Amino acid sequence: MSDAPSSRSAAAIDRAGRVRAARQQPSPNCDSRPRGMPVDLLVVHNISLPPGQYGGEAIVDLFLNRLDPDAHPFYAQLLGLRVSAHFLVRRDGELIQFVPCGRRAWHAGVSSFGGRTRCNDFSIGVELEGSDHDPFEDAQYERLAALVRLLRSRYPLDHLAGHSDIAPGRKTDPGPHFDWPRLHAALAG
Repeated sequence: MSDAPSSRSAAAIDRAGRVRAARQQPSPNCDSRPRGMPVDLLVVHNISLPPGQYGGEAIVDLFLNRLDPDAHPFYAQLLGLRVSAHFLVRRDGELIQFVPCGRRAWHAGVSSFGGRTRCNDFSIGVELEGSDHDPFEDAQYERLAALVRLLRSRYPLDHLAGHSDIAPGRKTDPGPHFDWPRLHAALAG
């Protein structure tokens, strides 16, 4: 794998790590990565708000710290939570970016991978609109594979993992319906 991005990928992702094809929704829930830290892990998550319901802007509102705790009984427990991911892939394949990849998004929490702790330091977090209880959509797999290919043109993303892999016992996402072989096949093709 070459460290130099192609001119096509350079046009698709800027120096800060903003993907031009994504709808930009800048989240305040991020900070600087440790200096010199290679970004070599992509973490796949799932999220739905309210749980098990799709559509609407509640996920965006959560990542932008504007979720109304009175809009649904579940939201009260999220009051004061400051989280974000780099990306969200909606059920229809829409890509939303909250944090430039050059910055640390607050998506992994207490985590470890390959003997390293604090996965937020060296990872990119991608949320898929979904849950542990439903299959993901074809459009989501297509968008995720395209995103991984693009990000690999800029970052040494040698590892893909689920949130459950980096926080076992604490997290279950992306869940049993996420088709890892399908993603790997799409990336190899």
